[in-house]
Amino acid sequence: MEVKLWNDKRERELLESLADLYAIIKATEKLERAYVRDLVSAADYEAECLKLISQFNSLSSSLAGVVTIPRFVEAYRLDCPAALNRLVQSGVPATVELRAAASSSAPVSSAASAAAIAQCVQSFITAMDAVKLNMLANDQVRPLLHDLSTSMGKLGPVLPPDFEGKVKVSEWLAKLNKMGAGDELTEQQARQLNFDLDSAYSAFMASLPSTGL
Repeated sequence: MEVKLWNDKRERELLESLADLYAIIKATEKLERAYVRDLVSAADYEAECLKLISQFNSLSSSLAGVVTIPRFVEAYRLDCPAALNRLVQSGVPATVELRAAASSSAPVSSAASAAAIAQCVQSFITAMDAVKLNMLANDQVRPLLHDLSTSMGKLGPVLPPDFEGKVKVSEWLAKLNKMGAGDELTEQQARQLNFDLDSAYSAFMASLPSTGL
């Protein structure tokens, strides 16, 4: 006897999204444990962790109003404390947290500096994800770039005024300010914005001190 798990396309897509969310959380837990046990290099860990965080953020947004993460974890009896800390609480790879702490010269301000850098990383990821998901309307893109600009502005000691990310984001905000709320970026503009954000993010990560790991 065939058991039907869904009645229509919408239900099928929801179940597939829930399955993806489950897989992302489990994969992140395994990755965190592998990193702690020194079974994966810092570079490979960071690249994979950023991808999982990006996927998690996208899925969480699409499932908003359908299920909360705490309820999902409880319903499926997920025992993944490291993954939940990384995906929900921190939002950035452990390597980024370590470099953030190392970037602060004064111990008293290290926590604040780490939090500011973590927020900046999240702002970068959110903006890049939005462009990749074709969220190209002005009223969708501009708030994200504004948040990114604000996050970078809080990192004066780390990022100089002429940092390319600050310059590029300011240029894009100037362009968007001249557009209507419902106006959308063209395919060429979206491609350029994605390139600029990716370049700025790479430069930002390179500007953080190495932990030697």
